[in-house]
Formats: sequence, C-alpha cells, structure tokens
Amino acid sequence: MPTGTILVADDDAAIRTVLNQALSRAGYTVRLTSNATTLWRWVSSGDGDLVVTDVMMPDENAFDVLPRIKKLRPDLPVIVMSAQNTFMTAIRASEKGAYEYLPKPFDLKELTSIVGRALSEPRRMKIDEPEEAGENIPLVGRSPAMQEIYRVLARLMQTDLSVMINGESGTGKELVARALHDYGKRRNGPFVAINMAAIPRDLIEAELFGHEKGAFTGAQQRSAGRFEQADGGTLFLDEIGDMPMEAQTRLLRVLQQGEYTTVGGRVPIRTDVRIVAATNKDLRQLINQGLFREDLYYRLNVVPIRLPPLRERIEDIPDLVRHFFTLAEKEGLPAKQIETAAIDRLRRYRWPGNVRELENLVRRLSALYPQDVISAALIDQELSQPAPNVEEEENAQIDLSGSVERYLNTYFQAFGDALPPPGLYHRILREVEYPLIGAALAATRGNQIKAAELLGVNRNTLRKKIRDLDVQVIRSNR
Repeated sequence: MPTGTILVADDDAAIRTVLNQALSRAGYTVRLTSNATTLWRWVSSGDGDLVVTDVMMPDENAFDVLPRIKKLRPDLPVIVMSAQNTFMTAIRASEKGAYEYLPKPFDLKELTSIVGRALSEPRRMKIDEPEEAGENIPLVGRSPAMQEIYRVLARLMQTDLSVMINGESGTGKELVARALHDYGKRRNGPFVAINMAAIPRDLIEAELFGHEKGAFTGAQQRSAGRFEQADGGTLFLDEIGDMPMEAQTRLLRVLQQGEYTTVGGRVPIRTDVRIVAATNKDLRQLINQGLFREDLYYRLNVVPIRLPPLRERIEDIPDLVRHFFTLAEKEGLPAKQIETAAIDRLRRYRWPGNVRELENLVRRLSALYPQDVISAALIDQELSQPAPNVEEEENAQIDLSGSVERYLNTYFQAFGDALPPPGLYHRILREVEYPLIGAALAATRGNQIKAAELLGVNRNTLRKKIRDLDVQVIRSNR
C-alpha cells in the first residue's frame, strides 16, 4: 500500500477536492492549501513527501517558489500543473526543477502513477536556468498532441540523447530541433542544419565531414564539414531518409566511435555533437527496401518524436493565426484581426501544407488586403483552388503581367500613404517562387531534374531553392 504525505496547492477548490479524493483512495495522506504562502511554510517545516502545485496562485507564482523548494529540500519531488499549456510552461517547469509537468485538464490515473513513481524513485534535480525567452515562443499550440510533445521536449533538454523527429513537410521539424538546442544544455554552442535532399549525393560526405585540399576535383582548399562546424553544439540532419548508403556507413561509424576523418584526410578528428535527425518518410519501409541501415536507425531513433499534421490539431489554429499575425506586424505589415467565422473556415480546411501553409496564408492576408478584419469570404477566396482546363491551357501563352500588376497594386494599397517595409523584392519573390517550384515538382512527380528543365534553371539552383524555401518534395513510385 502506498504511503506518504502529499502537499497539494491550488486556488481552485474543485481541483483540490478531486485530488484529495483520488490521492486518499490511493493510500496517501493529503494536505490541501489554496496559496503558495502556506505551501512554503509546510515545506520549510519539513512536512510532506511530495508537492503537487498549480503554477498560478493568488499570492505567488509557483515558478518563483520552486527554486526555493529545490534549494532547501532538493530531494522533494514537485509536480507542476498549469492551465497555461504552452511550450514555455513545460520548459520552465523543467528548468525550475519540477519532477513532472501536467497540463490541465489532466488524467487522474496518470497523476497518481506519476506520484507513485516520484515517491519510489526520488532524485536530486539540477536547476539550470537559461536566458529568459520572453515572448519568442518557438512552438505554438495547446492541443493534447502538442502538450505531449512539450512534455517530452522538457525531459530531453538536459540530455544528449539522439532524437528522431518524424512528420509531414511543414509540421515544424526544424523548429522542434532548434527548441531542443536553444533551451538545452548545448544552447551556448552552434546549431548547424543540413538538408540531405538538397545536396547532390556525391557531395554529402564532404558536406558532413569536410574535405582536404585536392581530395577531389574542385577541392582547392581545405573545407570544414558540418560535424566540425557543430562541435560543442547540435547537428540537425534533416530528411535523413535521403542520405545515400555510403554516407550512412560513415555516419554510423561516427556515432559508434565519436570520431571521423575528412574526405581525403587520414587523421581522426574527435567530435562532440548532439544529433537530431528528421524525416517525412517511413524509415522502416526504407530499411525493408534496403535503402536505410537498420543499425543506423536504432542509433538515431533513441527518442522518437512524431509531429502531428495540422489537420490533427485544428484546435491550435486560432493560436497559430494570432501568432503569425503578430510576427507579420513586427515585420512592418499592417495589424489584422480575424472574424470567428473565418477561423471556423480555417478549421474546416484540410491543410496539406500543414503549419507552413497556414503561415504563408496569414502573411499573404497581412500583405495584400487593406481590410483591418479578415472575413470568412476572404478566407474562402484564398483557399479556393479551381482546377485548370488542361486541354485549353496546354498550348496557351501565359501572360502574368496583369495579375502581377494587380498583386502589387493591392500590396501597396494595404500601406496607404506609408511605404512598405524594406525587403519588398525578396518578399514578393518568395511568394512567387514557393508555389511555382511546388507546382513544377508536382507536375514532374518530384523529379528534380525534370522540374529544373521545366523551370529553365540549373539543377543545383533548384536544389538550393528547395532547401532555402523548404519546399515539399513528393516523389512518385511510378
């Protein structure tokens, strides 16, 4: 039978009652309070074997009390609850020394299980506070799926475990990798990202490990690779499923031995990096097809994180829209509001491009429309994609001059008598390039060579654009 005294602090009487009943039935002695002052008095008197506390209380924030608790009684487990279910809440709970963070509403069975585990395996928590993040929250959303990701990330911040992030294009895989770095113990080191799909296969090893002068044609001087650049920090291997087998073998050796040699080099170089990998492919299927090493998969997939597509977290759309409108306003675009009916329309859309598609839509709404309030009609107008008549369009001459002129006139009208913020050329260019390259890749079923020919650009130029714009590449089995 479990034993121990649980100190519960929450200003909500209903929650105190529920916790009292659940923990008492489990065999624990429970003491209840509605404020942080009483909680601190109990803790400083040596009472209690575990604390369950809400973050927001009438007299003091639990995040201000936590460091004092951990300093006075470092072995006292503290479980933090909060209705402010953001990424930063989970991170701050971990940084302040909490044993576990639970978003409200929580599952009573899960809480009771965590209490039992905490009491049977007490541990000393190290408090390691980074710089305050302010309002620059890297991940947005309060859905259950995102809450679970926040909790996993919070547990990983002070570790060097390899992480494999799986998710569709546009779900925010690099944002998660950056969050792991920026809020982890390697935050003072470099964050280096490399996209395997955007680099010619015969150059990937040189990109990763560097090369010596004369190692191959065109190698006129020594060049540091991404492992060397990321030393002491984090190396993000995006689209790991596109890594050729030869490079996979060298990467496995690095993970096993902690050292590598440059292309054309002979002296082993020690490396100290945390590896975070990401893919939108089924690596298990690639393993079965002989395209990905199973032993490398297990080395990289120590902690798997699945990012849900936006259609599985539609309750996050209002928060995401507000966040992207705020970012657009900070960049100098006009402030916007959005109707409830427009939000409802966004909730019903399938979002094949995920969060990135939503962000692009919000930026477009901020830049192109003079209305202060975005209506459902505007959303319908932006999301409608009528199918072209292939027979009529096949041999037609394309004249975009009128469309471009209307586009720019609408853009300038949004600012009235003021000038738009600097960088107009690149902003408009990105708006055009992203859908253009995406359409070319869709038309060629992901064949980048054919897409480059269709667009009339060099293949390497297209690869760089795909990487820089993070365009989704869908490959066909046909």
